[in-house]
Amino acid sequence: MDTSDNHEDSSAIADERFIHESGLAAGIASLVEPVLVDLGFRLVRVALSGKDSQTLQIMAERADGTMTVSDCETVSRQLSPVLDAYDPLPGAYRLEISSPGIDRPLVRPSDFEDWSGFEARIDLKQPVNGRKRFKGILEGFENGEVRIECELEKVGTQVLGIPVALIDTAKLMLTDDLIRETLRRAKKVKETGIDPASDAGTAQE
Repeated sequence: MDTSDNHEDSSAIADERFIHESGLAAGIASLVEPVLVDLGFRLVRVALSGKDSQTLQIMAERADGTMTVSDCETVSRQLSPVLDAYDPLPGAYRLEISSPGIDRPLVRPSDFEDWSGFEARIDLKQPVNGRKRFKGILEGFENGEVRIECELEKVGTQVLGIPVALIDTAKLMLTDDLIRETLRRAKKVKETGIDPASDAGTAQE
């Protein structure tokens, strides 16, 4: 019996976004995500901003983490007629397609693995021991928990396991090391077409 397809399906499910939008943004996310997948992209985030939510930002990327200006233009052309047809927002709005950026949001388990060794900030939905924000060095993802090395008052440096169900938002912190690594990965993808995330651990040596 060939179980390879089932393995691929379970891997995809395990790496689905665990951070989800609410309200109008959630409805738009459910509308645009299948279109992005068909185009070969992954949804990172949908956000509404500006006065009366007049700007609709859709953040996306390829599986290797890249998102070029040309990619943004392609996504915009394909999503615009879909959004026009379903008209999910009242009134006029501006559609903005963007890459996750260097200090990107972390929304999938694989994000924490791909960027292990770099500094991140995690905000919780509710306080744990009186604390809602944790900053430190990512140590990957294991057994449904984000692993992060933090400096705790009166305790010192500790590696914590934070269940994804408790996470409200998570993002990388903009550092010189992160900028260098992002540029390195982008260059490698451009030159070889190979996702360098698998050897990210060697970047800071």
